[in-house]
Amino acid sequence: MSRIPTDLYLILDAAVIPHRDLLEVAQAAIAGGVRMIQYRAKEGEKNKAYRTACGLHDLARKENVVFIINDDVDLTLASEADGVHLGQEDMPVAKARSLLGPDRIIGGSAHTLDQALAAQEAGADYLGIGPIFPSPTKQARPPLGCGILSKLRPTISIPLFAIGGISEQNIPEVLSAGADGVACVSAVLSQPDIRKAAQRLLQIIRFTKDLRLTK
Repeated sequence: MSRIPTDLYLILDAAVIPHRDLLEVAQAAIAGGVRMIQYRAKEGEKNKAYRTACGLHDLARKENVVFIINDDVDLTLASEADGVHLGQEDMPVAKARSLLGPDRIIGGSAHTLDQALAAQEAGADYLGIGPIFPSPTKQARPPLGCGILSKLRPTISIPLFAIGGISEQNIPEVLSAGADGVACVSAVLSQPDIRKAAQRLLQIIRFTKDLRLTK
């Protein structure tokens, strides 16, 4: 879908950077070229999450960036975010679509071909596939490897984002396997210079895609 930027999707996980201001981090990432962000707040006060989501929404709107909420349909509606991302244990995609309407973006996590097909049929706009590689933020499941992307690509028509252990070194591999873009947490948030980290990853993504087009 043209409204979903298929390059670098940054997940702003409050637990990964508890002592940094998420809005400042988001601003730095956007300055580095990021055009799609997700707010992930698994723990903490609901009121604080709401205030943070509203701040990110205002920033995203000002910068013309897509803003997604992780898991929480209520927070998506309350903060007027562009959409929600749902895991396999969250609200079903079809139910979320009935609550959010046709215009908001709904992303889904998938770990198998059957899950990906079900999410696509239910109305998901994109899929996060992973964890592809070992990841400190995706420890609950074993790594799937790039083979899952090659398996999904022929039958999945919506954008696929590889997630889990994404780094500068393995981005070409996941894109070659069939991913449209990559979703990152630590590859950006753990770096001292957020803007430069985002810029570097985007350079690699765009170079890899350009190289594939010339072949």
